[in-house]
Amino acid sequence: MTASEVVRIEGASRSFGDVKAVDGLSLTLNAGEVMGFLGTNGAGKTTTIKMMLGLLRPTEGSVVVLGGDPTDPSVRAKIGYMPEIAYYYPYLNARELLSFYGGICGMDAKTVRERADELLEAVGLADAAKRPLKTYSKGMLQRAGIAQALLNDPSLLVLDEPFTGLDPLARIHFRELMRSLRDRGKSIFFSSHELGETELLCDKVAVMKNGRAVYQGPVRQLAGDGERNLERLFLDVLEKGGAA
Repeated sequence: MTASEVVRIEGASRSFGDVKAVDGLSLTLNAGEVMGFLGTNGAGKTTTIKMMLGLLRPTEGSVVVLGGDPTDPSVRAKIGYMPEIAYYYPYLNARELLSFYGGICGMDAKTVRERADELLEAVGLADAAKRPLKTYSKGMLQRAGIAQALLNDPSLLVLDEPFTGLDPLARIHFRELMRSLRDRGKSIFFSSHELGETELLCDKVAVMKNGRAVYQGPVRQLAGDGERNLERLFLDVLEKGGAA
């Protein structure tokens, strides 16, 4: 693993009984890169993310994150994660939510307060910070989840379907936030069904099918002129089985 590599997955497979959810996957994510992880439901995306987070171990191959084993607490402390569907205690407000997660991360109260102010403003929840989460819309809960994932100022941000429920303005703000993080040298890995957002934000993409990566490459190779863009590539490698 080179100094610039934040994630290195080599020949990783994960089986559940006779079902191979991930089959011989290899990919790398470098510092300051954004990678989109694409595929239909059941393609192996969430299983891959769980291996990156140390929640599952590969049955074959290896997964190295930030130079170490993702099950190591010192490695996990440098990762921010937002699941596709997050369940929060409904009677907490957004500020209390961040305080709770800050305590879990071992952050001191002063740092948590400062980070909460910054992040709630960044995700557009400053005016709703004292409202109970049970009054939040789906999009607002998604914004709270993004703030929670960024609370510990992670080196690696892992997001599972981060655009779900976000309105057009929130999507624009989210893209700007992700770009600012990338400019600071942060690495971002996210799964998504939103091909247009992925093409706008990512440096490179990987497309999964039946547990295998059927395409990997930089987004800049896609012309985006209607003849060769991410949507057409996605359809080609998944439906036609052709090489991109």
